[in-house]
Amino acid sequence: MPRGRRREQGGAGLPVLSRFFGVAGSGATRHTASEVSTKRRTSTENNEPCEKKTKSLQRTMDDIYNPMKTRDKKELLTYEKPRICLQTLDRLREFYSDSDQPCNRVQEDTLQEKQSLILEKCPSITGRSLELKNPLQYGDTSLKVTQKEEPHCDLSQFSASFRNYETTSDINLNKRTKTIYTPLELQFIEMKKRYKDAILCVECGYKYRFFGEDAEIAAKELNIYCHQDHNFMTASIPTHRLFVHVRRLVAKGHKVGVIKQMETAALKAAGDSKSSLFNRKLTALYTKSTLIGEDVNPLLKLDDSVDVEEITTDIPDNYLLCICENGENVKNRKKGDIVIGVMAIQPTTGEVVFDSFWDCASRLELESRLLRLQPVELILPSSLSDQSEKLINSVTSMRLRDDRIRIERIENYHFEYSHAFQLVTDFYAKEVPDITGPQKLSVILSLDKPIICALAAVIAYLKEFNLEKMLYNPSNFKQLSSETEYMTINGTTMKNLEILQNQTDLKTKGSLLWVLDHTKTSFGRRRLKKWVIQPLMKSSEINARLDAVSEILLSESNVFGQIQNLLCKLPDLERGLCSVFHKKCSTQEFFLIVSTLSRLDLEIQALVPVIHSHVKSPLLQNALLEIPELLSPVKHYLKILNEEAAKTGDKTQLFKDLTDFPVIRNKKEEILDVLSKIQLHLLEIREQIKNPSAEYVTVSGQEFLVEVKNSRISSVPSNWVMVSSTKAVSRFHSPFIIENYRHLNQLREQLVLDCGAEWLRFLDHFSEHYHPVSKAIGHLATIDCLFSLAQVAKQGDYCRPVVKDNQQEIIIKNGRHPVIDVLLGEQDQYVPNTTNLSRDGERVMIITGPNMGGKSSYIKQVALITVMAQIGSYVPAEESTIGVVDGIFTRMGAADNIYKGRSTFMEELTDTAEIIRKATSRSLVILDELGRGTSTHDGIAIAYATLEHFITDVESLTLFVTHYPSVCELEKAYPEKVGNYHMAFLVNEEESAEQKGSEEEENPEFITFLYQITKGVTARSYGLNVAKLADIPEEILKKAAHKSKELERLVNMKRKKLKCFAEVWKINDSQELEKWRNMCEPGDERTDFNPQIMLKDGKYCR
Repeated sequence: MPRGRRREQGGAGLPVLSRFFGVAGSGATRHTASEVSTKRRTSTENNEPCEKKTKSLQRTMDDIYNPMKTRDKKELLTYEKPRICLQTLDRLREFYSDSDQPCNRVQEDTLQEKQSLILEKCPSITGRSLELKNPLQYGDTSLKVTQKEEPHCDLSQFSASFRNYETTSDINLNKRTKTIYTPLELQFIEMKKRYKDAILCVECGYKYRFFGEDAEIAAKELNIYCHQDHNFMTASIPTHRLFVHVRRLVAKGHKVGVIKQMETAALKAAGDSKSSLFNRKLTALYTKSTLIGEDVNPLLKLDDSVDVEEITTDIPDNYLLCICENGENVKNRKKGDIVIGVMAIQPTTGEVVFDSFWDCASRLELESRLLRLQPVELILPSSLSDQSEKLINSVTSMRLRDDRIRIERIENYHFEYSHAFQLVTDFYAKEVPDITGPQKLSVILSLDKPIICALAAVIAYLKEFNLEKMLYNPSNFKQLSSETEYMTINGTTMKNLEILQNQTDLKTKGSLLWVLDHTKTSFGRRRLKKWVIQPLMKSSEINARLDAVSEILLSESNVFGQIQNLLCKLPDLERGLCSVFHKKCSTQEFFLIVSTLSRLDLEIQALVPVIHSHVKSPLLQNALLEIPELLSPVKHYLKILNEEAAKTGDKTQLFKDLTDFPVIRNKKEEILDVLSKIQLHLLEIREQIKNPSAEYVTVSGQEFLVEVKNSRISSVPSNWVMVSSTKAVSRFHSPFIIENYRHLNQLREQLVLDCGAEWLRFLDHFSEHYHPVSKAIGHLATIDCLFSLAQVAKQGDYCRPVVKDNQQEIIIKNGRHPVIDVLLGEQDQYVPNTTNLSRDGERVMIITGPNMGGKSSYIKQVALITVMAQIGSYVPAEESTIGVVDGIFTRMGAADNIYKGRSTFMEELTDTAEIIRKATSRSLVILDELGRGTSTHDGIAIAYATLEHFITDVESLTLFVTHYPSVCELEKAYPEKVGNYHMAFLVNEEESAEQKGSEEEENPEFITFLYQITKGVTARSYGLNVAKLADIPEEILKKAAHKSKELERLVNMKRKKLKCFAEVWKINDSQELEKWRNMCEPGDERTDFNPQIMLKDGKYCR
């Protein structure tokens, strides 16, 4: 028979190479593959290991890969004789792939499809790379091919199949382990490509899973177990603890993405893709500044106000700060001078601030804004100037690891003006859903270029988080620093005066904010912080606050007690409202916010008559009376909600009246129709099982079960499906119930989706009232701050300061340091001191005195009392008159700055140079021990020249602390403007004498500090006394005391000789010279001075 006919008849005559593929198309093999596919479907979806079925599955795989084994042994032996070597096959493949003749692709072999399917369904079978790369190897390699036997062997099928497999499977192949990725892993890989910088939490049923490097990071940060599963390391957390773990990861500085399942089981089962993987989507991204949403907010226990207060405890401001540099001027850029624009956003409260400023190489202006805002996240271009990079490193290094500032780098082109202009224009002209978009765009384009560039970067960044809505209204943007509105307090001053945090552990305790903060609410606390870092400069506004504080303090009306009680145990309304505005709140949170606002509306409305009659302060009265009007729309939304459903989070029962929600109403009607059909079917069931009292039961979540006693099970129709059973009863579903119950579940799950969509539309509608409600919350914050300042005034001997415009003076009678006074308490009283500085009189105080004598505390006290007065607070003094100060500038302490590459003395002089540039005649300047970081002569010269500059040129109010007596001579040069002062002390000479062992032995003097500012100069600083307090060893102290006396005697001798020389120089004849010599007693030190004087022509010369 011809060979061609033989090939057409059955498997024995197939071409040699086709034998390895042809048999896979048999019915048995197809059935096995299908069977394996069915068995593995559930395991694949849940991505669980397949090791439990390895033995049976391995046999199936062997059957597929080695179809010869399934044949009869005799037939197998006949195929074992001829063999083909692997090298020959490689050559054949190369020959056909390189052939000039076109090679038509054929459809991939059935075996190949089945192999690929099974491998995808069972990825735990590893070590198959060789099988995949060389599928022919699993055939009978003993076969030999000769040209004579099969001259027309068609290898096109093999070649096409092999190439097709390589192209299709390389995507799913793990190149490292040579195994196939599971569908879930492939889905994760696709997500990870889009969000490379985020840790992804993937929802898988009842838990969230991390994969790969994300799992390793999560295991380390969260202290959870991480293990190898298929191709990735994996770790998991339960769904109900998601908010805890997301917050912990974000606190560590990570960006976290939450990926959720977008399909439900019932809807998926009814759809076309019921056997495919669940569709998943990234629903939220979180960083330190964007921590908004129900995923990160715990479910509030609304019935317990104490729990509400604990859960909604305040966290620090979470500013997102974008920095943009504009170094167009090459000359200035080389020097380090640059124009900087900043845009700061607080997504959780909706606050947006901006600023543009010129900064020198020291970057003190930028540092001031960083310290003022204390951002948790920075958006920076990929490359900044060296000076700015050093500052960023310096600021971030100071924070603890869990409190480290997160830095997001964005490509430089985002900060180019052309790109920024286009992005901002498109955003406000096209994306803002308002007809006033072009007007808003004109407001934005009037800003400085660096600000527009920073805004563009912020818009691009916030779009990732769906938080760009807060930028829709530019009228809410506020400038950070306004020289006409607020006192200038730079970063150095904030650190030195410890306004926001102490310098020991960088905590709030021990700072001015800690003393003033008696607020009851979180939003009030944030408002007070703004007041503290931005003291007012208009006396009318300052006195308005002081009037309100005085009225709260002195009024006998009980209305103020009622108002203060309203503020107690309030949730964070400001952040809650912003969460609603971004449509990221839960029903529990929304109900809490709306019910609280509605209650406040009613309670303040009830107090309106009393407020009119008893509250006289315009600031308080206007704030209280505006609140009910601003909150009036809130009642409507509260009436719509079903309280119980809102508290439990059931969106399907959330709305009482469905008139405005036709989609939900229609879906509920469909559900009722199905329920009524099922209920009517119960009559038919009773007849079939002959039980007129039969009812549906629900067991383990399975509804509409028909329960039949096992003794009467014969009455159950054969087409009913048993769901569960016990020893006594069996439970069934009829075919009608099965069909309708499935349809009911689909409707229920569709209802959930529809209710979710309507809920978002409902929040959108509420957001139309965002701005008036936000204003009302702002009024509540102001009231809270005023009550806090009133509480401060009650805590000691505080007085109301007299604040004056256009008058340069600081007069404080018996003032005290506000922080130290509180820290000491009633046990140790702080020694009060008086200050009297004025433009017309003494405006410079040069302060000397012993170390540890209280000089620094005194000058800080003056500065802090000035700040408190301009905030609108009472001050710790008997009397106080403050002329409005436009800025406080300080130079204190000694520390180098390694990150900026500056030594201690360089840091000292850099701060001084900044003060010289910025201070005006209306400023308060404090310089503490200027010039101590270098040699004595240079230090004295710098201190002297600098102070004289402030006296003559700047004419500011100045406190100058020094240990250089020479600087005190400026009092003689400017007696009306300068006064010398020192911190009083007592030297205990008796105790010092007792300590002297011999005449040659010296000991440090015993000093008693009086901490009292006193007129005059002290020539000595008594540093050895501080050394003794610091427990320097006694031997060293004695040697130091001896050396100190020796140097002191030497200096005194030189001074006397110089004085003697001056006296001799004035003598004109020999008789007076002789007389002077006779006046000197023998042994007088002046006689040691013997100038060579010769008389020539009646004149003396040397």
